[in-house]
Amino acid sequence: MSDQNQLPPLSPEPSLLRQKVKLKDQYGPVIQIVEKKKREIAAAGPGPHTLTRHDHPDKHGTDLGMSASGDAGTGLASNGALSLYSGNKGTKQLLGFPDTHPKTTSTSLMLQAKRASSMPKPKWHPPWKLHRVISGHLGWVKAVAFEPGNEWFATGGGDRLIKIWDLASGTLKLSLTGHVGSVTGVTVSGRHPYLFSCGDDRQVKCWDLECNKVIRHYHGHLSAVYGVSLHPTIDVLVTVGRDSVARVWDMRTKANIHTLSGHTNTVAAVLTSAADPQVITGSHDSTIRLWDLAAGKSMATLTNHKKSVRGLAMHPKLNMFASASADNIKEWHCSKGEFIQNLSGHNAILNAIAVNEDGVLVSGADNGSLHFWDWRTGYNFQRMQTLVQPGSMDSEAGIFALAFDLSGTRLLTCEADKTIKIYKEDEEASEETHPIDWKPDILKRRRF
Repeated sequence: MSDQNQLPPLSPEPSLLRQKVKLKDQYGPVIQIVEKKKREIAAAGPGPHTLTRHDHPDKHGTDLGMSASGDAGTGLASNGALSLYSGNKGTKQLLGFPDTHPKTTSTSLMLQAKRASSMPKPKWHPPWKLHRVISGHLGWVKAVAFEPGNEWFATGGGDRLIKIWDLASGTLKLSLTGHVGSVTGVTVSGRHPYLFSCGDDRQVKCWDLECNKVIRHYHGHLSAVYGVSLHPTIDVLVTVGRDSVARVWDMRTKANIHTLSGHTNTVAAVLTSAADPQVITGSHDSTIRLWDLAAGKSMATLTNHKKSVRGLAMHPKLNMFASASADNIKEWHCSKGEFIQNLSGHNAILNAIAVNEDGVLVSGADNGSLHFWDWRTGYNFQRMQTLVQPGSMDSEAGIFALAFDLSGTRLLTCEADKTIKIYKEDEEASEETHPIDWKPDILKRRRF
């Protein structure tokens, strides 16, 4: 374990077993022909030009069958592997048959195992820097959502308010009051002039942004609601919370279409997509579930995480998503929930992750640390510590929510010091001024 770049030496027994299985699978018909030929020769009895099995042992002690003409014959080695005999020393290798000698086989397999693939060179991304700090909330800021036109964004916080901000100037446009508990989730519809919010008060509200008031309530959650997501193509709303279920609502009739139950602890994060799986949830029971929206049942349960899953993010272009937990950030393929790779190194309680079209994934933690990753290679190209607002304690350096704007060039963080911070890429940076500190290390064995 001290040298993780080197694999442990391989035992010869599994190598031989693997070789036998491969031989039976790929050369089974040939082996059967050889055995049939041997049985025919044995039944015919020894002729004047036929050599017995014991006359010509192989140099490794392997018995071989010989043809009457003295040319190369075929036979089975004593360990069950197919062997070809010839006066030429390298005939077995030339004909493509594996060498059956156990010592040689295990050595070659060990050499193959040690030639591990190296990490591909990551794409260069410019570093991010703090652009603006927006103050206005009187409590922890816990949720953020952008409108489809990318002109304004909404935030919700512990002061029970939903605030609408102008993205270009950072000025406050509107405050919406109505929740009687912390606002923990907001989302804006791309197809209707609606904003949806949820909170610790067990309420899910639909706000009409043309008259700025609540027009619908969705009743059903038994405890605090922690996440809300809108289906991109149909009028369906999915909310998750502390009652360990995800509820699917008809946006217009307010009917609870499905109650997706299966998690055994708080469900903290939810994603929706147009293709299957249409609903993905992450829970404090350290599992991720992919749901069949039509049947209202679980399609798959991903149990690779060891700690609570508090953040999920869908890649805007690829059919992939990422999940954030205190042990690792993991990337998955959507359709079947296939594990792709780990992003290790952000050793903190991760509350939120976000990814943009350029393949920049950012993770935010309870201790105020921000890590920026290259999506394809998992390379951590920047680490940053947020600065708390003057007058706040250092312990208030927590990040609760993250989001890229629709252009992917601005990153918003919602923090425990009651501020919203906007980060931008450093336009003056280049590969010369900020080179990739990348060494082509041998990849460690993939740990699930």
